This record gives sequence, C-alpha cells and structure tokens, in this order.
Amino acid sequence: MKLLENAQFDSLTERLCMETGNCRINGRIESYSCKMAGGDKRLYKLLSHDGQADVQALSPPKRFDGPSSYPPASRLCDACPRKTIFHLISTLNASFHPDYDFSNAKSHEFSREPSVQFVVNAVRSSLGAAAGENYTKLESQLWEALDNEITLSDSTVYSYTPDLDSDPYGEDGSLWSFNYFFYNQKLKRIVFFSCSATRSVCFQFLKHHTAFSASD
Repeated sequence: MKLLENAQFDSLTERLCMETGNCRINGRIESYSCKMAGGDKRLYKLLSHDGQADVQALSPPKRFDGPSSYPPASRLCDACPRKTIFHLISTLNASFHPDYDFSNAKSHEFSREPSVQFVVNAVRSSLGAAAGENYTKLESQLWEALDNEITLSDSTVYSYTPDLDSDPYGEDGSLWSFNYFFYNQKLKRIVFFSCSATRSVCFQFLKHHTAFSASD
C-alpha cells in the first residue's frame, strides 16, 4: 500500500486531534493506493497459501445509539473476497507501522457497513457527541474531502473491530474508537478514517482522587 498525499486530509487530521475537557480525541484520515509493495506481496502470498477460502465471512456491523441505526436482519451474514481482506489488513499495517502488525487479523474482525449514511450517523454519534461544536464545524468539509478523494457513491465501507488483545486503542482509559475503510475498487484506492477517545490525564486523576477521598 502506498500512502497518497492529500493536503485536505493532513489539515483534517490536525483538527481531529483535540482535548474536550474530559477526554482526548485522536483522529486521522489517510488515502492509500492498493498497488502492492514488497511487504504486501509477501503478505498476499502468505494469505493465499494458508488454506483459507476465496470468500471470507464477515461479522455484522457494530451497533451504535441512534434512530434506526441497526441494519435489517438480512445483513447480519456477509462475506467478501479474500483479496479485499488482504487490502484492509495491508492498510492497517501501513497506517500503524511500525507499532503494530495486523498480518494475523481474521475476517471476522471486519464488517461491511450497510451504507455511507450509516457510517456518517455512527461517526456523528461517537465523534460528534464527544467533540461537540468542534466536529460540527468540520463535518461537512470532512465528508466532502472524502467524497473528492474516493467518490463515496462508488465505494464500499468496511470497519475493523478487533478483540482487546489486538486493539491498537485498547489502552487504559479508552472510551471508544472506530476504524473505517472506504474502498473504491475502480480507483484501486482506500481511504482510512480512524479515531479514538481516551479519558484525559487530568480527568482520570480527578476521578481517582475523588474516589480515594470518598473512601477515607
């Protein structure tokens, strides 16, 4: 995977990193070409010779609090080509390198989202609720930038929800996180939108101090 330069994404990434009083938000938006590099070719050969089926089963999309937010029951079983899973894993490896290696990630850790609007609502429910006016100011610009880069109407959206041992955001004080992949097969490109929120150090200290004082 090759990281593609995008000045708008760089600016949005800066604005997606903020303190909100009781939590710290860290977000990023990155664009990747699906053209294989050396490490990608080795990973693809490994996945191609491990006996896995050409079509991989996915997990249902994660539920979030919001009106009519959950997809119909007919969407609870889904699958995608093994090569698509390879592209998603390669994107994670490229984005989190060198701190994490996702080469052993399994297909059931990924989901296909019902629609772009479903993801827009999910992001608003988590990031929008936490960042408040800061998110409101950049929301339209964010989705316009994604559309310009990936053409949302031609894209399929996947998400990654790992177990705690594999979660790069599974640290103490973690509140929520999301990892979305906007995959345009025609363009051979993926836009990766990742964000997490953790309790701020000051908030954690005050909470611990209050609990300690109450026990005296």
